Amino acid sequence: MGDDSEWMKLPVDQKCEHKVWKARLTGYEEALKLFQRIDDEKSPEWGKFLGLIKKFVTESNAVAQLKGLEAALAFVERAHVANRTVGEVVNGVVSKVFNQPKARAKELGSDICLMYIEIEKAEIVQEELIKGLDNKNPKIVLACVETIHRALSEFGAKTFSVKSIVKLLPKLFESREKPVRDEAKLLAVEVYKWIRDALRPSLQNINTVQLKELEEEWAKVPSGAPRQSRFLRSQQDLRAKYEQQQQQAESEVDPADGNEEMAQQVDPYELLEPVEILSKMPKDFYEKTEAKKWQERKEALEALDALTKNPKLEAGDYGDLVRALKKVIGKDTNVMLVSLAAKCLAGLASGLRKKFGTYAGHVVPTILEKFKEKKAQVVQALAEAIDAVFLTTTLQNLSEDILAVMDNKNPSIKQQASLFLARSIRLSTPSALPKTLVKPLCCALLKQVNDSAPEVREAAFEVLASMMKVVGERAINPFLTDLDKAKLDKIKEIADKIALAGGKKGPEKEKSAPNVQPAPEAPAKPSGPPKKAAVAKVAGVPKKAKPVTAGGKQQGGKSKNAAETKEVTETELSMEVCEEKAAAVLPATCIKQLDSANWKERLAGMEEFLKAVELMDKNEIPCQALVRMLAKKPGWKETNFQVMQLKLQALALVAQKGRFSKTSASLVLDALVDKVGDVKCGGKAKEALTAIGEACSLPWTAEQVVSMAFTQKNPKNQAETLSWLSNAVKEFGLKRIRLLLCSAVRTAAICLLGVMYLYMGAPLRMFFEDEKAALLSQIDAEFQKMQGQTPPAPTRGSNKRSEDQEKGENPEEQEEEGSADVVDLLPRVDISDKITEEMVAKIGDKNWKIRKEGLDEMAAVISDAKFIKPTVGNLPIALKARLGDSNKILVQQTLSILKQLATAMGPGLKQHVKSLGIPVITVLGDSKNTVRAAALATLSAWVEQTGMKEWLEGEELSEELQRENAFLRQELLGWLTEHLTTLRSVPSDMLLCVAPLYACLEDRNGDVRKKAQDALPIFMTHLGFDKMKKTAGKLKPGSKDQVVALLEKARSIMRICPCWRFTVAATGKKPSGKGKDEEDRSGPLFILPSRKDLRTKEEKSLKVLKWNFSSPRIEYIEQLKTQMAPCVAKWLQEELFHPDFQHHIKAISAMIECLEAEKDGVVSCLDLILKWFTLRFFDTNTSVLMKALEFLKLLFLSLDKQDYQLSDLEASSFIPYLILKMGESKDVVRKDVRAIMDMLCKVYPASKIFPFVMEGTKTKNSKQRAECLEELGCLISLCGLLVCQPTPAKALKEIAVHIGDRDTSVRNAALNTIVVVYNKCGDQVYKLIGNLSDKDMSMLEERIKRSGKEMAPPSKQVEEKIPRVPPSQANASLLRKPSSNEPAPSKLWQLHAQTSLAAQPQGPSLVTPEFSLDVALLENDLAPICELPDLVQHKLEDLEPVAFPEPNLSNSISQFAQTDDTSLCVLQMDDVFRQRSSPDAMVNNINQFLIATVLQLRLINSTHMADQRVPKEDISKLYSCIVGSIMTMLGVEVFAREASSGVLKDLIEGLLTVILDPRVEDLQDGRQIICSINILLGKLFEKGEQTNLLRCVCIGFLTNYVMIRFLPETIASVNLDRILLDIHNFMKVFPRERLHKLPNDMAHRTLKTLLHTLCRLTGPKILDHLTLVENRKESELEAHLKKVIKSSAAKLSRDQENVVCKHTKCLRRYIAIQHCSCVLMEILKKVSAKECGKQDLIELWDYKQKHPDVDLNYFLRKLSPSARASVERGLITIRTEREGKANMQPPTTGTCSSRTSYNINLDNQDLKPSVFQEKLKMLRQMHGLENKIKTAEPPPLSMPPGNPSSKDVVHSDLPIIFHNQQALRQSPSRPANPAPTSTITLDDLRKRLERIKNNR
Repeated sequence: MGDDSEWMKLPVDQKCEHKVWKARLTGYEEALKLFQRIDDEKSPEWGKFLGLIKKFVTESNAVAQLKGLEAALAFVERAHVANRTVGEVVNGVVSKVFNQPKARAKELGSDICLMYIEIEKAEIVQEELIKGLDNKNPKIVLACVETIHRALSEFGAKTFSVKSIVKLLPKLFESREKPVRDEAKLLAVEVYKWIRDALRPSLQNINTVQLKELEEEWAKVPSGAPRQSRFLRSQQDLRAKYEQQQQQAESEVDPADGNEEMAQQVDPYELLEPVEILSKMPKDFYEKTEAKKWQERKEALEALDALTKNPKLEAGDYGDLVRALKKVIGKDTNVMLVSLAAKCLAGLASGLRKKFGTYAGHVVPTILEKFKEKKAQVVQALAEAIDAVFLTTTLQNLSEDILAVMDNKNPSIKQQASLFLARSIRLSTPSALPKTLVKPLCCALLKQVNDSAPEVREAAFEVLASMMKVVGERAINPFLTDLDKAKLDKIKEIADKIALAGGKKGPEKEKSAPNVQPAPEAPAKPSGPPKKAAVAKVAGVPKKAKPVTAGGKQQGGKSKNAAETKEVTETELSMEVCEEKAAAVLPATCIKQLDSANWKERLAGMEEFLKAVELMDKNEIPCQALVRMLAKKPGWKETNFQVMQLKLQALALVAQKGRFSKTSASLVLDALVDKVGDVKCGGKAKEALTAIGEACSLPWTAEQVVSMAFTQKNPKNQAETLSWLSNAVKEFGLKRIRLLLCSAVRTAAICLLGVMYLYMGAPLRMFFEDEKAALLSQIDAEFQKMQGQTPPAPTRGSNKRSEDQEKGENPEEQEEEGSADVVDLLPRVDISDKITEEMVAKIGDKNWKIRKEGLDEMAAVISDAKFIKPTVGNLPIALKARLGDSNKILVQQTLSILKQLATAMGPGLKQHVKSLGIPVITVLGDSKNTVRAAALATLSAWVEQTGMKEWLEGEELSEELQRENAFLRQELLGWLTEHLTTLRSVPSDMLLCVAPLYACLEDRNGDVRKKAQDALPIFMTHLGFDKMKKTAGKLKPGSKDQVVALLEKARSIMRICPCWRFTVAATGKKPSGKGKDEEDRSGPLFILPSRKDLRTKEEKSLKVLKWNFSSPRIEYIEQLKTQMAPCVAKWLQEELFHPDFQHHIKAISAMIECLEAEKDGVVSCLDLILKWFTLRFFDTNTSVLMKALEFLKLLFLSLDKQDYQLSDLEASSFIPYLILKMGESKDVVRKDVRAIMDMLCKVYPASKIFPFVMEGTKTKNSKQRAECLEELGCLISLCGLLVCQPTPAKALKEIAVHIGDRDTSVRNAALNTIVVVYNKCGDQVYKLIGNLSDKDMSMLEERIKRSGKEMAPPSKQVEEKIPRVPPSQANASLLRKPSSNEPAPSKLWQLHAQTSLAAQPQGPSLVTPEFSLDVALLENDLAPICELPDLVQHKLEDLEPVAFPEPNLSNSISQFAQTDDTSLCVLQMDDVFRQRSSPDAMVNNINQFLIATVLQLRLINSTHMADQRVPKEDISKLYSCIVGSIMTMLGVEVFAREASSGVLKDLIEGLLTVILDPRVEDLQDGRQIICSINILLGKLFEKGEQTNLLRCVCIGFLTNYVMIRFLPETIASVNLDRILLDIHNFMKVFPRERLHKLPNDMAHRTLKTLLHTLCRLTGPKILDHLTLVENRKESELEAHLKKVIKSSAAKLSRDQENVVCKHTKCLRRYIAIQHCSCVLMEILKKVSAKECGKQDLIELWDYKQKHPDVDLNYFLRKLSPSARASVERGLITIRTEREGKANMQPPTTGTCSSRTSYNINLDNQDLKPSVFQEKLKMLRQMHGLENKIKTAEPPPLSMPPGNPSSKDVVHSDLPIIFHNQQALRQSPSRPANPAPTSTITLDDLRKRLERIKNNR
């Protein structure tokens, strides 16, 4: 016990190290509790256990080890320092935990490993687990495999790399232990889920049985991509996204779609081990390939083919092999061997991939030439080979070779080259096809489009279509202007059918119709013009996109410059026509004075001329006519210089304002050139030339002017012309200005060359190398003056073009186009024919003298050509061999040639970087200083032309750095350090150089180590600290510590000296002096224009980094600096990005001073300014922060005065970082931040601020959470629940979560916010916040109760403090609550009072301020008493009537929807229908009105009906108001048909709810309301749009019985397709089985009735209306319709049989009648005779009795009247005798009309009460006595022409009104009821009914 008492007193950390296991157990338990209790992950308590965690897991006692593992897991999960322990702890888990027999221990060990992965240490964990696989204990191996399996399954292949796992799987399958093999199989299945078929190649060598089992398991894997179920700490956004997708159970988008790419993210090539084949080749391979027997050559190639089938080949020197294959392809006559060689070449390219790019340029020309073969097998093999080669290089590198064969005479070559080009383009991206490549390709293809061979034409069309698909129609159309419409349409048709690689689509702009471009939007704010399609450049004349009309077609037929698009080739007018046009616009006195002999009159005339032109519009100026008038005698030979100056000034004005054509310019240019050298008028002449150049394009004007100047003999004019041209180049920029030089005027020409040197650089000098030394020295001196200067921005041309064009071009495109134009100025020569085989043989000769002779010849060829094309034949191979020459003189000469080659070839040198540039780097390892210096000079010359990107791509640079050569490493690192500082970004392959760089840090040579240390910060700047540290983790432990220490040191250097400082140091620029700085500060701070719209567009298209980070990284700072450079003054930018905070304060002070003076500049740069201030929020200096907040308050105040609204990008890049400062510990900072938040609501909608503030509540900073919750309360209080985004329910649920927060201030803020919501919506808040715990709910209810007491009216002093808020700004100006030292009730009351004040319905004042009342002065009792001044008397006749605005329809409807006061409802609806004078306006608001009506019905049902305080009479009035309003609307047929189906669905549902609500019947007028709604529904079904009404089938089928009744009349107007689709969807949701299970079969019966009715009305044609139903065969609807149609057909056949039978009977009857008629006629002959006796009459009577169906009247008509009367009397006598009846009726004859009588025989009826009730009901309906009470289904009523107003409906009995109207409408046409002939009267029936009731 004594020992126990000793260790029990020890602290926790010492207990964990105690030698007694019980003490350690207790320590582990206490540590676990301590870890769970610590909330702060950065607490110092964690550091005490940092060195003990490994002992936790390696505990020797099994019982204590379990507790230790639990404690270790809690430590790793909660401590921020846990990542430091990952290596040792995971190693301990593998060695000491995985071998334990207890499953719990293994599970905890696995959990610890996964937790380390979760805290971003996946690589180290994976490395330790893989090491565990080599352990001899199979238990450890099995546990490691299980943990790897679990990690991969939970975290996914993106987090847990599968590359190293795949390499280990074959070894695991060979294990002796069956559990290991089984787990390996499960792991292989899991890996297959993530990488699919990429796994197969790596497992092809395992046991056949195992492979078969795997194949079976793989077949069971679901086809969808797997998803990770556990996420890293940095992946919480992704986790939230996945959880949201899981919640959307009925979402149309499959959540697995987001992982489609994940299953294919691993390239099988990366998982393979490279195979070395060079050593495995036959030793006599090269001899056999040149053997004379084709069998030997085939044997050699087959051996190579077997080797190249390996999918991945190891890098090496394949130059000789490629040359051998090239020779076979190019020269071998055996086509089989050519195919085999092409197959080998394709295998090499596929196996080496990018490493084969060095040899691509050598083999492509040979393959293209070999396409002349006609054998399909050979052509196919060559095509596969060249396709494989293309994947190793770029289309830019192969373009020269492709263009070279486009003009070949062999059509097969042209066809296959075009097909290869089409395939390559389809595999390319738009960025891989720049304008410089598209233009020459299009030019070559346009020739092939007209080729005589059809296959060539088709191939050319395919290439152009592929190019159009990839780069877009707008980009390629300018180059296709020469094609006719038929060919252009064919290209577009082919392009539509092309599918790009990977399912890619063309540019988004091309998704619409091919030739239709979207019309430009109306300019809501000043923004840059949209981009125009770049067009071709032909013959040195600048051409740009044609303006686009509304229809999307281009104006004009040719691609012209912007100014030239408006040029219409103007015909030269006669003098008489010009005088007429001039007389129409000029005063008569002016025209008369222009040709006066008196110079003063001419001067006055010119002054009038100038005034007249200044007042003219652009379209009114007849330029040619005015120019002709200026040229009238004396014209341009004017002797008075004053008049001449005015003429030149007028000419310039006409050129600037009017549509000045080249025709007009040609009339005056000669005269202007003549006046350029004049002393007095030369300046005006130059201005006129500049204006003409701006109107007609500078290139054309310069060409004309220079040619005219040098045809004159006056050197003064020539010199001044060149002087004007040099200034014009500065103003317009150098774009396709032809090089027109004249040595006659040296000074001016040399000055012009100096200006051109600014744009072209060193290549310009090569034009003058042949000049004399004296002249060349002057040119060099001028060039030296321009050295280091940058060309000025063009100040002319753009403005004029923007006027002539609808929209301008993107400035960046113009800049790129300008640079491309300068390169095009240089004429380049193709020297490939001069590089003969003899020259190449000389360069490779064994004798060094001959080699030198060959190099001299090569240098001479390049020198003579000056500028050459990239096609240089076999020169690269020859020069590469000389770089390794043993003779150092030849090496230096080769380097000199390569340097010369760089200057001569220019940018085309890029394609030779891999073949010639990289070997130059190898020369840096030479021991001689002179050779290394020459190599560095050559590299610098190459980089100037190619840039660094080509050098850094691929593995070549890293391989050179791996060479263990001190000289090479030293020079190469220095060269990289120099050039990397000037780059903004580097390729991803740069990461390959990091490992060799670490090796250089440990090099034996001290100079190498120093250079490596200098390069380390530069590498870190581009790659980042994390990536470099990650690479360092793969080093050995000893090297790793040293390298990591150097990385930390470099990181600190990088923080002090960011990347832009390296750039300044590299360029050699020094800070300017103090005096110069003061001079620079005199200008504006912000430069206009700032290209704000361009920055916005780039950020939206993700061309730049999106401003979103947790802490600012160097790339964001560098990007912001680059963006601000052209927008702010240079000195201000230096201050803004200075490392010293004092400079930041100076910069902010300067911006505060100029804030009001430079409002426009501040607005144009606002996005950059806000971004810069977000960086200051991360500074720790309080002075800078307070100064920044001061400026921001002034800034937003200024923006509010300007009514400026922030854009979404501006807000999203600033507001989240401002919210971070809401949690600042200093009160003064939080106060300023609150003030800025208030101002923000004035320049940005509060509803959009809400999500940002909501996001701020998720932070760990409790102060920030509390402040954000208070801010949310303010927003809700002042703007209502509509401010809550995305929905009030979601927002309030998140707010309610904070009620259970540990921090008191957060809880109070959350409760106060919920109370604010409660004050807005009442008890509905409980539905919105969702389920809360009992504790939280009790706190909330208590706070709500207290808030009711605290909301008592405050004192008068509090009221006076509340500022008055204008109603128009109620949602914008959010007033902040008082400081925290004031009591909370005052805060709540202030917010409540302000909200009430802001919510008062005040419309905009219509009274002018002179006549308005000062309410504040009237309310103040202390207001001074003023004497009334005398009123000014006005004449009332002069006053204009005031036009009162019509009430806003939308506002009236919106108020109606939001009104909860029953007394206002009628008035608001009168406002709505009072505007029926404008039915068009009402038509557009029908849906809005009905939605408002539905909202009112729901409000009545949910609120008013349950509120006992609301009088029931008001509810009745409200229902009457709503019904009357809808009935009034339905009175206009146009309105009734405008309602959509969704709105009708809600309306009918609401009306049915009212009918079924038992509370409505309890109202005083409840029955009348229900009756009115029934009438309204009937009216609605009659007047509404039938299709939309039938689509409401899902509401309830009760209403559809009424609808079915109208179907026969409305079937023609019903959209059956839409109706059947809705029924189909209903039957999918409610199939037949489900409908049968319902307790009520009403729905099923109604559905059958509806379908039977539709089939009866339309017949079998109804099946043609199932067009909208997908999968008709699976639809239950189609089967039902067919069944109905079949039954209808059967019924029809039965009816036809009945008709046949009936016809048969009729026929028989007809035959019988014919027979009887003959007999009857015989009898009648006897009867009609004079001697007729009684016996004949008796015979006639007997015959009639036997044949009663015979119509005797028909036969009697044929007798005479006297005979007919005699026969009738005789028959009556016989009847009287035989029947003996006193009361006799005549027989049924035509002479007597029968009368119908209603004989009701009640005695024969069964005396049941129901019988009499039914008969009584029929009688009541017949006499109009029914429906006085409630009717179930009244007939639909139609509104009479005069509809009652809503007020009439409210104060009347609706049912009576409508019944009376219906009665009035029907009364004229209703037939009178016939009087009953029965003796039974209605009174008798009533008495009888009473008797029956009494008997019951």
